[in-house]
Amino acid sequence: MKEDIFKTNPIIAAINNDKLLLEAEKCEIDVVFVLYGTILTLPGIVERLKAKDKTVIVHADLITGLSSKEVAVDYIATNTKADGIISTKTNLVKRAKELGLIAGERSFIVDSMALSTTISHLTSFKPDFLEVMPGLIFRVISELSSYNIPIVAGGLINSREEILSALNAGASAISSSSPLIWKM
Repeated sequence: MKEDIFKTNPIIAAINNDKLLLEAEKCEIDVVFVLYGTILTLPGIVERLKAKDKTVIVHADLITGLSSKEVAVDYIATNTKADGIISTKTNLVKRAKELGLIAGERSFIVDSMALSTTISHLTSFKPDFLEVMPGLIFRVISELSSYNIPIVAGGLINSREEILSALNAGASAISSSSPLIWKM
């Protein structure tokens, strides 16, 4: 099931409040990321989604009352019916794998250092999935440029085409730590 979850479910409902919980319960989407709650409310949130036959993956970092220690994953496994967790913390993802839960790592890839760190994680252990953020930065640049302040796009720009894409989206400039980019 872990391997096929995204092949059969390419759209995931990410919920961060009770209103979206209600929407997720009613929709046809099968996989839900729970991005809110407390240690007191989480079991009920998960139970409601499981009653609708959803695969539930809890973002362990965002649940109030949980720590960044492995025991947080033990709590989720013991006190909820969640199918898995997602976290930016490698130790939590590793613990989820040990417990047989779906184990996802969330990575904010904003520059080459963050990319190197993520690659290092992927080579030292293999999470069941990797959530890469942001997903659509050029759209965000376009949206932010409407505020009439210069936007500088930085991080992971490696080609003339990427420079032009950022500029065409509304960036005033790009920043780079690559001397090769500086010469373009």
